[in-house]
Amino acid sequence: MESSSLKGIGCMCLGVLFLALGDAVSKWLGETHSPVQIIFFRTLVSLPLIALLAHFGGGLRKLRTLRPGVHLIRGLIYTGTMGCFVLGLTLLPLAEATAIAFVAPLFVTLLSVPLLGERIAPPVLVASLVGFLGVLIVVRPGGDAFGLGALALIGAAVFYALMMITARRYGAREHLWAMVFYMTLVPLIITAAILPWVWQAPLPWHWLGFLGAGIFGVGATAFITLAFRFAPAAIAAPFDYTAMLWAVGLGWWFWGEIPDVWVLLGSILIIGSGLAIAYHDRRTTLKRRPSA
Repeated sequence: MESSSLKGIGCMCLGVLFLALGDAVSKWLGETHSPVQIIFFRTLVSLPLIALLAHFGGGLRKLRTLRPGVHLIRGLIYTGTMGCFVLGLTLLPLAEATAIAFVAPLFVTLLSVPLLGERIAPPVLVASLVGFLGVLIVVRPGGDAFGLGALALIGAAVFYALMMITARRYGAREHLWAMVFYMTLVPLIITAAILPWVWQAPLPWHWLGFLGAGIFGVGATAFITLAFRFAPAAIAAPFDYTAMLWAVGLGWWFWGEIPDVWVLLGSILIIGSGLAIAYHDRRTTLKRRPSA
């Protein structure tokens, strides 16, 4: 394997670790604070760091945009994503929440048909259905595991899919850091307006948690971005599923959470379907590539 691909895999694994740590910190903070307060401080910490990365990545001129309306819509979608996800984290075990969140790429695949006019190949459709079967096994509608937390995480996955689809549509016309900056600015403004009604005075160690959640979030974005620069998406993307290992480990270490057999079985189906779709996309890309 080429050294650049190895760098991409390493960056993806590190970025996913940062995501898992940020989720664990948010879950811990959620025991005391509302999702609104967590999102406010997370974005408050993240925004200047994003501006700093943009500065070193080509200058703050990269934040200029001619499509403020697009960024507003993406910011509103991102607010919904974060709100639903943090709420789900506070209500479900970390591994279970992570497993349900893995359905997001499947929603991207399905929603790209009506929203982007793309076609789904039969193998991808079958893999997507298997993935949704995995989600049903994890959440078990009608069972004890099904409730507000599961619904919130499924909602977060739908919002995330819409965010990715808008990135596909407009990403080529806007700089990456501009899209990330304004996507983060909108939830900061929204949660700042709501914060006085849900404010809970943080304890001293909570301030470290708010700081850490913001740093982990930006670190995850930076390293995952680097991963796709070093390695093709078909090589780097599957390592996103290492998040499940971190979620199981962190959930057990901090909360004594042990996933039951249904969560593990559903996770295997969800991850397997995602890998199958990535493999199909890679084969399709190679077939389309002109021969030398």
